[in-house]
Amino acid sequence: MISLKCSFIKKCVLPVFLGVAFNAFAEVIEVTDIAGRKVSVDPDKIQNIVLGEGRLAYTLALLDKKNPLARVVGWKDDLIQYDPDAYRKYLNAFPEIAKIENLGSPYTGDYSLEKIITLNTDLFILNLGNLLKAQESGLLTKLDKVGIKVVFVDFRQRPTQNTVPSLLMLGKVLGREKEANAFIDYYVEQMRSVNSVVLTKTPEERPMVFIEQAAGYNPDKCCNTFGAANLGRLVDEAGGINWGSRKIPGFSGKVNPEVIFTDKIDYIIGTGANWSEANPNTAAVLLGYEATPALAQTRLKALADRKGWSELDAVKSKHFYSMYHQFYNSPYHFIALQTFAKWFYPEDFKDLDPEAKFVELHDKFLPIDYSGVFWQKLD
Repeated sequence: MISLKCSFIKKCVLPVFLGVAFNAFAEVIEVTDIAGRKVSVDPDKIQNIVLGEGRLAYTLALLDKKNPLARVVGWKDDLIQYDPDAYRKYLNAFPEIAKIENLGSPYTGDYSLEKIITLNTDLFILNLGNLLKAQESGLLTKLDKVGIKVVFVDFRQRPTQNTVPSLLMLGKVLGREKEANAFIDYYVEQMRSVNSVVLTKTPEERPMVFIEQAAGYNPDKCCNTFGAANLGRLVDEAGGINWGSRKIPGFSGKVNPEVIFTDKIDYIIGTGANWSEANPNTAAVLLGYEATPALAQTRLKALADRKGWSELDAVKSKHFYSMYHQFYNSPYHFIALQTFAKWFYPEDFKDLDPEAKFVELHDKFLPIDYSGVFWQKLD
């Protein structure tokens, strides 16, 4: 038993015990993820992470420039399949990521919970858009039973609303609050560089814009577009009128190609990425870190030359573009926002240089260097 025989003991001993108690309490924090779920975690114990989608690597890169995937033990192979340029960039910088387990889709019946346990997984990061799938498949219940923490983030459905809280939450969970706050400051500044100008635009000044989602991915199929979400939301934020925001009630949807020929559309923007390895027959514009302007222009022209398309006003006026598809699920989407704004209002944004900002983003926050082509205008 400890005897408190004099007043000075209370001053010197009790603070020691209180300090220990406080630190023990502070080890566990509670965060609210983007699905509204309260999750208790100990950031110091998050050593092994599984990603529901490999492209969440874009976000982790912002939080740990030295070795962003060091704690990732498993993921879905969508980064490898659908953005191989980026994967090779990270593989060259961090060869050890070749050892990350490809676990497939977390929502299929053959997903191996046993493998997740074998990997000593501490944290599972999932996209908000797959919340229902995670619930219906029983994934959340199974992970909870074995003590694996799960958090949901969102850079895809409501990017302008959920990017900042997603980063704040991940910064706390991963013990990277300083890095998260630094990027958030930069992100907000970049978003505001467009918003402050666009707010002055009247509805009559705003162009009608149609986004063709994954344009040419399947050469004989057209067209999917975004509703008032994702890149559709960014079009609206950039001062355009996204056609899908008025016509599509959900995240995205398939539309009859005839709408492109019958509705008044001022700008057409397709999304593209290097899908040639996942789909060798693709006619998409292969944008990304290994893209070249010449090939991007050739493929964009081929899309503009599809049957009947050359007669469209947007094509005739050269308001026909391709944008890097992967901005649709990335905290870097402000680059797409700035590029859209510059396309819609070249005089207002004549001093804005989105490419320079993307180079700056790489230099300041990312462990890989800038290269390639990420958007293209029809010449």
